[in-house]
Amino acid sequence: MSQSVTAAPQGTDAAGTDDQTDADRADVAMSDELLEDLVTRSYQYVTMYNVNNKFAATIGGWNACDADTELKDHTTREIARPNNDTLYISCLLDLRTDPVILRVPAFDTDYASLMITAYDHYVNVPLSTRVGDFEKPLTLLIYSERTQNYDGEPVEGVDMVFEASGDFVSAVFRVMPHSQDKDRFAKITEQMKSVTPVTLSTFIGKPALPAEPVDFPAVGETDVAVFGDNLFEVMQFVFNHTTFSQDNPEDQSILALYKYFGIEPGNTFDADKVANIDKDRIRDMAERIQKETLASSADAEKMAQLQPKMFQPKGQTDLETLLTVSVFGPIGLPMEEAVYPSVSTADGKPMNAMHDYVLHMSADELPPAGAFWSLTLYDLKNGFFIPNERKKYSVGENAGMKLNDDVGISIYIAKEKPDGVPEENWLPIERKDLDLSLTMRVYVPDLEKLPGWSPPKVERVAE
Repeated sequence: MSQSVTAAPQGTDAAGTDDQTDADRADVAMSDELLEDLVTRSYQYVTMYNVNNKFAATIGGWNACDADTELKDHTTREIARPNNDTLYISCLLDLRTDPVILRVPAFDTDYASLMITAYDHYVNVPLSTRVGDFEKPLTLLIYSERTQNYDGEPVEGVDMVFEASGDFVSAVFRVMPHSQDKDRFAKITEQMKSVTPVTLSTFIGKPALPAEPVDFPAVGETDVAVFGDNLFEVMQFVFNHTTFSQDNPEDQSILALYKYFGIEPGNTFDADKVANIDKDRIRDMAERIQKETLASSADAEKMAQLQPKMFQPKGQTDLETLLTVSVFGPIGLPMEEAVYPSVSTADGKPMNAMHDYVLHMSADELPPAGAFWSLTLYDLKNGFFIPNERKKYSVGENAGMKLNDDVGISIYIAKEKPDGVPEENWLPIERKDLDLSLTMRVYVPDLEKLPGWSPPKVERVAE
């Protein structure tokens, strides 16, 4: 991907300066090259705006947390490729007026982590069992550069302080539920329910500060819908609530690009004062980029090259990787915490629900997981679980699996359960023309063994 703006509308230069009036901006001619750059650079922000705001609506608003008591199912539509192998605690935080403090318990689990992500889709993991966290309770204060009533000073009773890169963030805990151990599962879910957010004012015994009302632009059913309906309105909102760095080339490139169209941090969105661009062209370009990116995700070599840069903080990833994870499945973990090996077919053809498939792994071929691993089935285009009465979407320690006598495993993706196949190892599909994809997750991978391990191939079952 390019590292700077590759083209500009007439009347502007590559530095983003221009002498256009609002009337001049009313109708800007866009080359395909510039339009592609616009969509590519916007994708990470559009995706996370859609994800964070949908989750906030689902849990009843901002400065709230929602703890799962069971694994996600096919009704989950807020995010592409959700997990079906860990429980979530989803906290959606509004940091504009006051910092928010999370009370975090100790977890009786082999794996837990906390991810904090703003609209820019850079991922930070301030807490993880991998490094010894969650062994005792703690309090975590979260704020942004624009938080009005906090200047970074220590607070009595606060164990840890984290500066987020935006005003509206998701703080998401992943917790291994040990769902095959009923007593431990019940204990873990109770611990998860104790995660609570409080504003700093409330924490120190002062009256709660009222948050200013906020008028969020509409979310889209899909990210492509946002591109086609209200891209500029969403991006103006994102610009006003995101930290951009002077020394970050990608930050400066997107700011310069949007300045061409009248969108700058601190502005109030006014449809009459921004460029009028053919929304159908934007939507078509977003659909094209989505389709191409999804197709490229089947390239195991490319995905392996991107893996070390996936779900990283700002400055530790690049535009191509951000686009890939935004399209394929946002908000994941960096490779020290988890890797997402590409699982492709042996014949190189896309998986489709018109056929049945099988995946075999011997004991020596199982993923090198320090915590656990899973394999989850989705529809390719939208990244949603395949609906079924059994609510079976993945195979793994938490969603259920059964190893063979030789401690390997055979997993079937099929309309009917094959004879002799354990229920735990069958992922059901409905016979129809629907492209499928499998996502493997390997938690706390052995990074020394990982380069010598190859992900399994999926084979089509003879008909």
